[in-house]
Amino acid sequence: MTSSGSAGTPSGSAGTASASAAEAFQYYRDLLFAVAYRMLGTVTDAEDTVQDAWLRWSSAPRDNVAEPKAYLVRIVTNIALDRLRSAKARREAYVGPWLPEPLLTAPDVADRAELAESVSMAMLVVLESLTPEERAVFVLREVFGFRHAEIAESIGRSEASVRQLAHRAREHVLARRPRYEVDSGQQREVTQRFLAAAMGGDLDDLMAVLAPDVVLVSDGGGKAQAALHPIMGAAKVARFLRGISGRPYMGIDPSDIAAETMPINGGTGMLFTAQGRILAAVTVAAADNQITAIQVVANPDKLRGVSASRPMPI
Repeated sequence: MTSSGSAGTPSGSAGTASASAAEAFQYYRDLLFAVAYRMLGTVTDAEDTVQDAWLRWSSAPRDNVAEPKAYLVRIVTNIALDRLRSAKARREAYVGPWLPEPLLTAPDVADRAELAESVSMAMLVVLESLTPEERAVFVLREVFGFRHAEIAESIGRSEASVRQLAHRAREHVLARRPRYEVDSGQQREVTQRFLAAAMGGDLDDLMAVLAPDVVLVSDGGGKAQAALHPIMGAAKVARFLRGISGRPYMGIDPSDIAAETMPINGGTGMLFTAQGRILAAVTVAAADNQITAIQVVANPDKLRGVSASRPMPI
């Protein structure tokens, strides 16, 4: 699952001791956001983490920093770990299910299977079940290919401890990750069929595209209409979707709501918009030409990453 993203070294003077702090930081900025987002699952927290990392980097003595990349990733990792630990209590008090924040990704990401999987909503949900330390080790090792020794230095643990954390996290993720994989073309096609069936409100069409054990999770955070508990099974999910398709949503008539497919979190997702604003972002998982999982993010505080004018770096 290793991502080769921004793993190089700055060209020209940015890789030398004489490079400015700003040049080095800017070179690795996308990598730092990518690490922080996978660790935290939220766009806002990832951006804040990167900003905090800049403040530490720009004010710290760097005479002995031989590898800016490793040093900066270490800063981001530790800030993200602190944020993960403090977020636990907030998420326990969250209204309804908590889902990661979706983000727009470049269309070609879907064709790079390992990269797409590492940023998918399904994977981010699985990562939520790890401890903060397990999540940090998994992200740095499995996604970005850092060595155990480098990770140990980043999080202040022994190499043996990091190896144990890596093994435990890997086994946990393998046991809970989606069991089936589909190529990007199949996922796009089944998503479009699902969108047509959901917007049409036809029960038979919905049942045909939903897997028998499909699960729908919606995140409104108490700020938007959403189911307070996961909905399980094709019949219940189909009835729920049919019901909401024919009723006003947040005071908006269904005829005024538009929907389109968009590249979200490395796959084909859906955006629902009205009155110049995004109402919800929907992502799905698919297998055997059917939808196996649906994630609906309607909390307006979590839609910044899909409101961006350009794809986010992952």
